[in-house]
Amino acid sequence: MAKFELKLPKMGESVAEATITSWLKEVGDTIELDEAVVEIATDKVDSEVPSEVEGTLIEILYKKDDVVAVGEVIAVIETEGSNEVPVLETKTLQPEVEEVNKTIEKAKEVIDTPILKTSESGKFYSPLVRNIAQTEGVSMDELETIVGTGKDSRVTKEDILSYVENRGKESIKIETPKNVQQKVADKVVIPVNTKDGDEIIEISRMGKLVSKHMIDSLQTSAHVQSFIEIDVTNIVKWRNKVKDAFLKREGEKLTFTPIFMQAIASTIKKYPLINISVNGDKIIKKKNINLGMAAALPDGNLIVPVIKNADQLSLVGITKSVNDLANRARGNNLKPDEIQGGTYTVTNVGSFGSITGTPIINQPQVAILALGAIRKLPSVIETPEGDFIGIRHKMIVSHSYDHRVVNGALGGMFIKTLKDILESWDVNQDY
Repeated sequence: MAKFELKLPKMGESVAEATITSWLKEVGDTIELDEAVVEIATDKVDSEVPSEVEGTLIEILYKKDDVVAVGEVIAVIETEGSNEVPVLETKTLQPEVEEVNKTIEKAKEVIDTPILKTSESGKFYSPLVRNIAQTEGVSMDELETIVGTGKDSRVTKEDILSYVENRGKESIKIETPKNVQQKVADKVVIPVNTKDGDEIIEISRMGKLVSKHMIDSLQTSAHVQSFIEIDVTNIVKWRNKVKDAFLKREGEKLTFTPIFMQAIASTIKKYPLINISVNGDKIIKKKNINLGMAAALPDGNLIVPVIKNADQLSLVGITKSVNDLANRARGNNLKPDEIQGGTYTVTNVGSFGSITGTPIINQPQVAILALGAIRKLPSVIETPEGDFIGIRHKMIVSHSYDHRVVNGALGGMFIKTLKDILESWDVNQDY
């Protein structure tokens, strides 16, 4: 018999750790190849860890809710086969052994360094964050001043690297947890009375994350909304004309979403100061246009997969990305990197029949667009022969933006330009 160590797999460049949310197998259970063994969660997405071998689960090394670093052994599986290890000559291995011993000694030094232990305030720092802090000479006092963006406000790899990169620059202000607490009003817990027959439902882990993210956004940004009505009659006619040929040729259903996404990406190129983030008293102007696409999950929660470099994609390319991300979002099969890095978000409230909405900005972005339902409406049509009443397809677009850095003129011009692009759609063009 042989033993196989099941490790927490790498889930993307920006993911250093995950939380064990549920063990799908117990000690003694038989496991098939590629069968899911444990459910894990990052601060953005849930996923499963499959087994790379067939065998029997003989040891579980972490409990539910434990935080595990990528690469750590989380379970041991006993497999059929020999567990004998070929013995090599000590002389041949001696240089490698010495090198390994040096690495171990360095690791011990990092772990034993006082500034890298859990702080007096009780904040947890992952091994990766502590290692970066040690390498860059970041003291525990400095580490305490970094506002974490990870789960439970933990400092992530990106947080510590951003701090190191901007270290010493006068323009960057690092807010301490104490200052943040002073800005946020104390939470008042209002008791709720229950009666016989009332059902108490536990909020899911993702639901709690979404709730916190939304509250944090409202406390961070000064939300302002602008609304505009767009005549999409030409787009409706064009889509009805080409959708069957599109499906036959590309193997993809052509919905309105990719059409709008392409127009939004073009509008952002004209107004790059919508594609920004705020860092202290500095504005970070993003090079890439990465469109977040808010999608509802079957359990009612929300997730935002990201179309990377949307401005560089053709309509066919955006359609494939939209359909793929939407399908895998519904099946909970998105990778952590696929829901990160968004620079502007679009939510389709019209898919639920809503005429419009006032969405909350997806931090650290500064704007979000809500697409309302497309409706047939009586409308005044201006012609050289005079004005007439006709039936037109129209929708209302709502633009929420951070008034700290986006004024009403920019927020309004943005959706006015989007309106012009969509209303000038050529019904006779090919896709």
